[in-house]
Amino acid sequence: MANFTAADVKKLRELTGAGMMDCKKALDEAEGDVQKAVELLRIKGQKGVAKREGRDASNGAVAALIAEDKKSGVLVELNCETDFVAKGGKFVEVADAIAAHVAATSPADLETALASEINPGQTVQQFVDEANATLGEKIVFRRFAQFDDAGFVGLYLHKSDPDLPPTIGVLVELDQENAETAKDVAQHIAAFAPKYLSREEIPAEDLENERRVAEATAREEGKPEAALPKIVEGRVTGFVKENAVLEQAFAKDNKKTVAKVLDEAGVTLKRFVRFRVGA
Repeated sequence: MANFTAADVKKLRELTGAGMMDCKKALDEAEGDVQKAVELLRIKGQKGVAKREGRDASNGAVAALIAEDKKSGVLVELNCETDFVAKGGKFVEVADAIAAHVAATSPADLETALASEINPGQTVQQFVDEANATLGEKIVFRRFAQFDDAGFVGLYLHKSDPDLPPTIGVLVELDQENAETAKDVAQHIAAFAPKYLSREEIPAEDLENERRVAEATAREEGKPEAALPKIVEGRVTGFVKENAVLEQAFAKDNKKTVAKVLDEAGVTLKRFVRFRVGA
């Protein structure tokens, strides 16, 4: 019998949305390897295999700060247990204070940020712990991103509910100033959640894995052997267009790619970061 636990079944269900028995069968066939089981479920056409954005039940807010000269910017995610606390003024104040602190101190990583002093004699971790006590919920400073010495930084914050603080935040860096294009591209990224800047940034192993899954899926579907290469490459191209922002159809004009929009504006998208609360 395959070596897997109830926790493995639960994890596979969360990743794929497949039924319990299907997950158990996939894990049995994959000899307990969760990632291989995910592939097996994809090949067999199970629904919901793609990672579901926002499945995590965590609440909270995304806060941001852009420098006046637009050459630097910060994005932070602060989590809490309920949306009731998330929409409170105190919680938002804590998130904004942490964003301002990160912008001022440029910590190397989250651990460094948590250990740094946000107030005299008080670390960020202690500041968060104080919020825990005040608000009566577990508060977590989950992550941050910072762009420094950039060409031009744009920001977009999105509220999924008008009564709540922003839950999606995007920072973009262009090679030169263009506020309108920066905002348009940031809004596009917020909506379409690309993982990479370009095809070249997608790890070779990810492309090869997608190619393998596409071929196995096509065979499962009974596609003719002679047609497999073209079908596989078509599906890999689709994967790239879905995940690389420059290859995506632009949100405001799907007849153009994001790359085309940037080219027409005479700017280059150098990097981006997107946070969604709990995702």
